[in-house]
Amino acid sequence: MIVIDKTIVSDDLLDKEFVCALDKCKGACCVEGDSGAPLEWEETAILESIYEQVKPYMTEEGKAAVEKYGTWLIDSEGDLVTPLINGVRECAYTYFENGIAKCAIERACRDGKIDFQKPISCHLYPVRITKHENYDAVNYNRWNICSPACANGRELGISVHEFVKTALIRKYGQEWYNQLEGAAAFMESGKTT
Repeated sequence: MIVIDKTIVSDDLLDKEFVCALDKCKGACCVEGDSGAPLEWEETAILESIYEQVKPYMTEEGKAAVEKYGTWLIDSEGDLVTPLINGVRECAYTYFENGIAKCAIERACRDGKIDFQKPISCHLYPVRITKHENYDAVNYNRWNICSPACANGRELGISVHEFVKTALIRKYGQEWYNQLEGAAAFMESGKTT
């Protein structure tokens, strides 16, 4: 484990390789699971404020889910999450392009309609953050649907923390990421001596 400020980071972020392989998984992380994408409290207000700009990119089923459940909700475990279509599986903000699940929020951002890229939990994936009273636990979430991404990362030699660099900087800042890179370099030097 690596301690940086008020975070405890799993070594897996440095040791494991990962690069999404959408051509193989088809964006399964947007359609699998038992709850929507985790949200931070501030993101709930953002989703409410950007919904009208995101709506044109959504499927009819996704819009119906938002009409029924709202732009966000609290799941059975008490977590803030995006709504799911029919309350199961597919995130309401998912749309499909060439058979691949993609994010309507991210598309609206890319098209210049909004300046919010997507929920930080989605941007960070496969990294998941668990908030504790005095620190955040920053962990690599292993999921069998991502096995093509693990193979792709190994082939390319890109670690989890490198793959989610932009998202980690968005969440914790450049200085925090610089410290993580320093830890990675230190761990790597220990392997070669």
